[in-house]
Amino acid sequence: MTWRAHDQDVAPAGPEARTERLTLHAPTPADLADLHALYGDPRVWTHLPSGRFADPETTRAAPETWQEDWRRDGLGAWVVREDGRVVGHGGCAVRRGSFWNLGYRVAPEVQGRGLATEVARAGIERAREHRPELPVVAYLLEHNLASAALARRVGLTLRHRAPDVGNPDPDAVRLVFADRELDASELAATLR
Repeated sequence: MTWRAHDQDVAPAGPEARTERLTLHAPTPADLADLHALYGDPRVWTHLPSGRFADPETTRAAPETWQEDWRRDGLGAWVVREDGRVVGHGGCAVRRGSFWNLGYRVAPEVQGRGLATEVARAGIERAREHRPELPVVAYLLEHNLASAALARRVGLTLRHRAPDVGNPDPDAVRLVFADRELDASELAATLR
């Protein structure tokens, strides 16, 4: 994998990475329309419909948060491109100062091709290089079987299962996968 500054017309927000098939870069304002298309697509939110970015204002606020991850921690989630086209968003970002949150979201048209796995592996690799003392965590809803399978595929182990407090669905169950045992404070941070 090659790490270097992102070289678009827009000022770089963080490093770029390349995997076998993908170009990964920190979000920039130029990505806003593509990110809205991804995060506004109800097919991307089948496991958490309330998470969908229903309007451009919601989408407009998200890259600012993602860019802050890059400024604060030197790493955050990437915009994922295949052959120049945005096909997803994912990677690792520090949450609550306690753990690397591994997240991945890919467009429905490219799901099932291993792109999320490729992004997840790149994110974990970079997180371990950057701050290996922090655990890598993926938390998700139990009925999201594909996401759970991906977490296992990249080497994470189920560490916790409990009701998903605050979820609009009172029957929702949260799974917490991690690359190591979590102490009480690390686990508590994943449940907020």
